[in-house]
Amino acid sequence: MQNVLSVILPASNEAGYIGPCLDALFASSPVPGGAEVIVVANGCRDDTVARARNFEAVAKAAGWRLTVLNRAEGGKIAALNAGDSVARGDLRAYLDADVIVSPELMAQIVRVLSIDAARYASGRPEIPRAKSAVTRAYARFWQSLPFASSAAPGYGLFAVNAAGRARWGAFPKLISDDTFVRLQFAPAERIGCKATYSWPMIEGFAALVRVRRRQDAGVAEIADHYPQILAREGKHRLGAMGMISRALRDPVGFAVYAAVSLVVRARRGGTEWVRGR
Repeated sequence: MQNVLSVILPASNEAGYIGPCLDALFASSPVPGGAEVIVVANGCRDDTVARARNFEAVAKAAGWRLTVLNRAEGGKIAALNAGDSVARGDLRAYLDADVIVSPELMAQIVRVLSIDAARYASGRPEIPRAKSAVTRAYARFWQSLPFASSAAPGYGLFAVNAAGRARWGAFPKLISDDTFVRLQFAPAERIGCKATYSWPMIEGFAALVRVRRRQDAGVAEIADHYPQILAREGKHRLGAMGMISRALRDPVGFAVYAAVSLVVRARRGGTEWVRGR
């Protein structure tokens, strides 16, 4: 079904997030060609599945098809592959359960992906105000860095058209699935839509360290197994002067960011999945 959008939404114990995520998705402006969402619950010990299935009437009224898969096994990669296996659309979007899309975003993504050439697309991420002062400072500085401020960084939400999806088969077992997909595309093939989405950052210093450790491990894993795709990163190098100028503009944010980085480098830890960024 050409130009139908399939949104694949892996969800592990997301009872507190799945409702607002689906509410926003089904409140989207009409999506050209039609759309479906496939919620793939994986290893849930809460009522994520029931909450997702409660949206059947809302989805139908919005003109969306809703499928909820309940997998006993945990693991995001297996969930992504399970969602792909039943998806009907040629356009694929991969959405985290704690992301809130703005009304225009999905339609914009469909429009920019509706070409024959391989393309990757995402929206403009916005980090909502955190409760923790530490997270607010870290997020503020992090957003000034080259990757976070680049076009279509794709964290929390990324989408590809049929030609783009053909560039890889099943999702490989990797920590950083979003980086793996983004680097299947050259910078000129990655499109940033103007519409926004809300992407929360985890609260507190210890949690930021755990997430940063996992992020760094994910990048290192890709460098080990897929070094050839790193050349497609395309972000400019910050350099010492770039970091100094940012530190002068935001000394508190820099101090928190640097402290997290130092702790991550000083102490090795596990790479188990944790919520947040």
